[in-house]
Order: sequence, then C-alpha cells, then structure tokens
Amino acid sequence: MKTVYSVGQVNRYVKNMFIQDYVLRKVYVKGEVSNCKYHTSGHIYFSLKDETGVLSCVMFAGQRRGLAFRMKDGDRVVVGGAVDVYERDGRYQMYAKEITLEGAGALYERFLALKAELEEMGMFAPEYKQPIPRFIRRLGVVTAPTGAAVQDIRNISLRRNPYLQIILYPALVQGDGAADSIVKGIRMLDEAGVDTIIVGRGGGSIEDLWAFNEEKVARAIFECRTPIISAVGHEVDFTIADFVADLRAPTPSAAAELAVDDMAQVMYTLSSYQERFQRDMREKIEFQRVRLGQYQMRLKYLSPESRLRDRRQALVDFEDTLRRAMDNKLQQYRHRLGIYLERYQGLSPLAKLNQGYSFVADTDGRGITSVSQVKPGDRVEISVTDGVIQAEVSDSRRETWQK
Repeated sequence: MKTVYSVGQVNRYVKNMFIQDYVLRKVYVKGEVSNCKYHTSGHIYFSLKDETGVLSCVMFAGQRRGLAFRMKDGDRVVVGGAVDVYERDGRYQMYAKEITLEGAGALYERFLALKAELEEMGMFAPEYKQPIPRFIRRLGVVTAPTGAAVQDIRNISLRRNPYLQIILYPALVQGDGAADSIVKGIRMLDEAGVDTIIVGRGGGSIEDLWAFNEEKVARAIFECRTPIISAVGHEVDFTIADFVADLRAPTPSAAAELAVDDMAQVMYTLSSYQERFQRDMREKIEFQRVRLGQYQMRLKYLSPESRLRDRRQALVDFEDTLRRAMDNKLQQYRHRLGIYLERYQGLSPLAKLNQGYSFVADTDGRGITSVSQVKPGDRVEISVTDGVIQAEVSDSRRETWQK
C-alpha cells in the first residue's frame, strides 16, 4: 500500500531538510539585484540573478542596519544570510542579514574595523564634540572645486547670509592622494581662523567615498580646533568622518543650512525682540511713572514741609478756637460784671450821696459808724454830693434806730 502525504507535511519535511543543512544556515550569495521593492513596513523584497538563475530574497526591517546604502535594480551585491523554506507557500528564499556591494566587501570590513578601533579610542565620544557657532562670518569648505556639492554650499550659504565670507580649499575627494589633500585642507583652514568648516562631497560608492574613511582624515578632524560639519554623500551614506566630526549633515546642502544662520530670519527675530523690548520698556516706564506719582503723593503727605504746613494750619485753627473761647469767656465775664455792677450800683457810696446821704470819716479817712468813735472836739470830714465839709464834734448822743 502506498503512503500519501499532505501538502503541509511535504513542505514541513523540506523545511526541516533546509534547517538541518549547516551550509544554508549561513551563506553568502552574489548576483545582480532585480525587482527591488522597499515595503512601507520597512522590509525589502528583491531577487538575485545571474546567467544561471534567480533567487528570491527578503531583508526584514530589523536587519536594515546591515545595509549601508540604498539598494536598487542593477546593483551587483553580495548578500549574507540564511536560505530557508517559506512553509505556507512551499517555496524557498534567502533571508538577508547583510548586503554589500560586490567588490566593496573588503573595504566594508576595513570600514567596520577602523570604526570599532576609533570608537574604542573615544574619538566618537559626545564630550569631545564642539558646538557649532550660531552666527558666523567666515565659513571654510574642504571639497572639490567643481561639482554640485560646492555649488550647493555656496548658493545656500550666500542666500541665507549674503555678508558671509566663504574660503574654499580645493581638495581632492576621490582617488590617490585624496586623504592627504583633505587633511591639508582641514589644517590650513583651521590655521586661517574660520568660524566653522564643512568637509564633504557628493554621493558615490564606498570606493568613491573611501578617502573620508581614512584614519588620517579622522584624526585631522578630531584634532581640529575649529568646529567641523561632515557632509559626505547622501543621507544613507555614512563614513568615519561623519562619526568623528562635531556634527553630521545628511547632504552638503543640509550642511550649509546647519552652518549658516538665515539672516532674514535673524533680522525678523531681532525686529520682534526690538518691538517686544520697546513695548516692555513703555509698560515699565508707565508703571514706574505711576509708582513715582504714588511716591510723590506719599512724600508730599509725609514731607517735613507738608507736616509743618499741617502743624501751622493746626496752630491757626487752635488759635482761632482759643480766641473764640476767650471771647466767649470774656463775654460771659462782661455779662456777669454787668450784673454785679447793677447789683452793686445800689450799694455805691456815691449813689447814696446822690440820694441825700453823706459819709462821715475822721481825719485818717476811717468811716465813723458809731458815736463811740468820736468825742467832743474831734475833727471830722463829711462827704456830700459835691464836696467835703470839715467840722468839729461838739457833742454826740446815742440813738436806737428802728431797722
């Protein structure tokens, strides 16, 4: 009797065969890229082909760090990874973990080795990074004198700041002697006293960019006293210079924008600050004016002159009050005196004299009110209405008058 298997059993069996094959677990395959598609999920789907066949490949988003360039159809690459069966579809494909351009594998290995060595030495450490000045007057550029990179840097820099002075060191950026030329350019511009240096070039293959992966270039950047912006290649290109520099720009154009502040924006900001400053000053002056007025009122109220004036006014008021009180008191005493005068008018001796009475006194002026005070022969003075009569006592008698 023959044995019948399901599709899933067969696919699983084949998958186990691939898993058990040690060679297929880590293999390097070279070929030409075709049907390359970057999925929105981050995965990359492509095929490797040569004159003998085609191999389906996929690089998952989590493995993208193993890709140092943007892959496209027609690239000749070396793909490292594992060959396995996709059990559901029953087809095998290569799961890529690293991809390098064919012929660049050895250079890439040198790149990784130098990167690890310099990183271990601390040349990439953040504490050694210099801040990029915000406002610069002199910009140094180390790049090829022709090409898009220098034109982009020049156009963008001068558009953002027309008063900027750009000093270009025309360096070799590719081929024999390029690294020495770049090092010389960095050192010369550092001695020239520029504010910031841009070191870079346009994009290219790892071979084209290799001068910026040389150790001598990395050390020149690290030892430079002037802040350096690295702008090598396109956004996906990374070189040793990018890691050592004080700031990495994805493109030369971006480096110009990072190095040169937009003067129009600066002037607008300054104008805004000026308006804000003037407004704040007006408000502050008005506030201080109000406070000054308050202080003047308090000073006017508390000043010695004011207090003396108040005391003087109080004294005047007290004087008026005292005068009125005295007048009232005098009026009262005058009234009482009038009453007393009226009362004593009837008791006045003159009034009695006018009524026909007289006043008898001895020669010493003592009034005589009793016969016992005189004796015959004493002289007396009798005061009447119109004068004094001098008389001598001849005799006296005692009488008892009815009261």
